[in-house]
Amino acid sequence: MAVDSELKNKLQLFMVAAILLAGGRAAYIIYERHEAMKKETKPQESAMKADYYVTPKRLRPYDLKSARQLTEQPVWVKVGYQLTYYPYDKARRKADFAQPAGTLPPLLKLSIQDAVTDVSPQAAGTKQVMAVFSLDGKEYAVPIGAEKGSDFKIYSDDAFFIEDPHELYKHWPADVWKKIDAHEVQAGMSELQASFAIGAGAPESGSAGDYGSRTLHYANGGNPMAITFANDKAVEIKQGA
Repeated sequence: MAVDSELKNKLQLFMVAAILLAGGRAAYIIYERHEAMKKETKPQESAMKADYYVTPKRLRPYDLKSARQLTEQPVWVKVGYQLTYYPYDKARRKADFAQPAGTLPPLLKLSIQDAVTDVSPQAAGTKQVMAVFSLDGKEYAVPIGAEKGSDFKIYSDDAFFIEDPHELYKHWPADVWKKIDAHEVQAGMSELQASFAIGAGAPESGSAGDYGSRTLHYANGGNPMAITFANDKAVEIKQGA
């Protein structure tokens, strides 16, 4: 029996509607999956990827005069608990190398007053380039390089940030910065974030592993810790290690 034209039209409309409905359902499923993937991508992971695009300014000092550019803005300690500082006598322009005052904690904000040279008893024949600053009402100096003859080697760019790290890494979550400012670590932190919180770490003796996938030991200003990282996230934190 022949199908009349009206029935044919109805069947065609039904097929088109079914195709559109199926297509719409597929598109909705794809959308749902996309949104789920977005939710699964944690802010901390995105923040760590953004770290690669951070390029802190560098002064590149090459002599004493250029090193005095450090006096033109605040600086923040880049490598915590590694820089030993000493009492400094401004009148005599001498540092007391026999009486170390301590090591500078991470991200300590300093106002450098001058860059000078001095001679350390442990390095006769070589002048130390020293950055002079005040802390708790007292004068101190910290080595930032050396001068031998007319040759200067200054590593202040490795010692200090000249921009506020909170601004450089403002893409980090607020809870991470809260821990860093309190000099504390938490699971999920990257190696860089941990160093901002508790200073520089040293790889575990005899252990293998690349950056972000290894165990580091931290002096942490006299409160040692060991942190194991995997995929650049802290997965195990041990106190007193």
